[in-house]
Amino acid sequence: MSVMSDLSALAGDAFADLGFDPGYGLVVASGRPDLGQFQCNGALPAAKTGGGNPREVAEAVAARLADDPRLAEASVAGPGFINLSLTDRALAEYANRVAADHGRAGAPTVENPLNVVVDYAGPNVAKAMHVGHLRSTIIGDSLKRLLRFRGHRVWGDAHFGDWGLQMGMLIVAAQRRLPDLPYFDPDRTGPYPEEPPVTLADLQEWYPQIAAEAERDEETADAARQATGELQAGRPGYLALWNHFVTVSRRSQKRDFADLGVEFDLWHGESTVRDRLAPLVENALAAGTARESEGAVVVEVAEDDDKTEITPLVIRTSRGAYLYSTTDLATIGMRVEELAADLILYVVDARQSYHFTQVFRAARRTGLAPQTRMEHIPFGTMNGKDGKPYKTRAGEVLALQDLIQLVAAQARRRLDAGDLAADYPDAERERIARQVGLAALKFGDLINNRTSNYVFQPKRFTSLEGKTGPYLQMAAVRMSSILAKAESRNLSPGPVIAPAADPERRLWLHVLALPEALERAEELRAPNQLAEYAYQVAAGFSSFYESCHILTEPDPQRRASWLTLVAVVRRALELLLDLLGIEIPDRM
Repeated sequence: MSVMSDLSALAGDAFADLGFDPGYGLVVASGRPDLGQFQCNGALPAAKTGGGNPREVAEAVAARLADDPRLAEASVAGPGFINLSLTDRALAEYANRVAADHGRAGAPTVENPLNVVVDYAGPNVAKAMHVGHLRSTIIGDSLKRLLRFRGHRVWGDAHFGDWGLQMGMLIVAAQRRLPDLPYFDPDRTGPYPEEPPVTLADLQEWYPQIAAEAERDEETADAARQATGELQAGRPGYLALWNHFVTVSRRSQKRDFADLGVEFDLWHGESTVRDRLAPLVENALAAGTARESEGAVVVEVAEDDDKTEITPLVIRTSRGAYLYSTTDLATIGMRVEELAADLILYVVDARQSYHFTQVFRAARRTGLAPQTRMEHIPFGTMNGKDGKPYKTRAGEVLALQDLIQLVAAQARRRLDAGDLAADYPDAERERIARQVGLAALKFGDLINNRTSNYVFQPKRFTSLEGKTGPYLQMAAVRMSSILAKAESRNLSPGPVIAPAADPERRLWLHVLALPEALERAEELRAPNQLAEYAYQVAAGFSSFYESCHILTEPDPQRRASWLTLVAVVRRALELLLDLLGIEIPDRM
């Protein structure tokens, strides 16, 4: 158990002795460290529920806690806030427990693990990854890492966009430009060429053109809808051409994900569930959970307490085509049946909230997910200085590869300005610059509340000081250097002894709060909680490092204890950065 869970159990027993719910004993890190290391605020709601004066309740609880040998102090402040502080001996005992836990730095796994699917990134056919994909990708990747570390069974799914009207538009665009290709012969069933007749550059050029034309020309729009329907009905030539579209798109996107350090367990797309679409609609009609409306099939999803109108969800158009809503529902059904998913998280920007409200309700109504929890994890946008979504100077959406190159170049300038890695081989300097650039990019994003918009500032994000990814990398590298120097002098970590200085004491308290930081980040689905906590740990280490001269400490027991502290903090920071998807260079 962690320090705070132990103290919560202790305070809970005290509340129970007084006839209150033990849940009032929840102990958290103190917001007023000058009054105590921890605090319990349960006396106020306990008194409100059970009657009595909250300060008197707090004093009665504190009196029961005062005799516990782990506590140096249990006092009451204000109207009934209970402040607690550990003895240095007790703090050392907790520290030694964490030091012995080499794999998890004192962080337990969850008692009831879930089967979780994290749906993030959402790349589409015909589009290279761009800056608009960044937040979904790195927020989703961090949540996947966190949930897996916490002990859940987790699948990360890219959920490729590859089966909607966009595909019909591309088929029409290809036919108009390359009409002699065999894919457009309605009498041919194959075989078809193995090499793609198009490149991703072709698709990226064609799609905005055909989309704009379809918007102003009904004949083009009708042709696109017709092609989409024939593709979804299994026309061989269209399927073969569609496979080429997917191949060239996915090849590029996998490279982009790899450059970001992001991996997926599943590469499912909307097309993965295409054989489920017709049965889904027919079963819903037969069960009465869907109905026909002007030739289309819809599911009613409005509820009595809705404050705004929620329209029915269309799952098949009057032309017989299936929509994103249909593939989303079928994907939920597949995840429930094949993965026994208990929880599905959709890391998709906030503008899709209405869509997910409809889809989640329809999944319940049609019986696809009777018990599975489904959550939309919305996020804001990464903006430029003008407050608008980040673009190039020419006003174009910035490609992800260009964004990565931008932050790597900025990191390289930082290293040069700080005279860091100056004598390293060129290949290593480039690798470090890329690691530092990606750390700046990821931390600069994840430190923000995910629902907020933020301004992308390469110079500030790559700073080696302050609340940045490179600062955390530098702290971890410094810890590694201390431990390496100690080893070269035959100095070894040893048992943790009672702290002698406030910076040492505060740093241990930071590290011991790791279990609660992870739990809070999971509950809130908020990587910024991890990023903020990681910064606090690194800043606490800097304060300790400045005050406590580790390698020159004359007391061998104290020096060995400090080396253990450095090793534990290094382990905790490495864990936190890994959960944020950030690599630590070997040296800087």
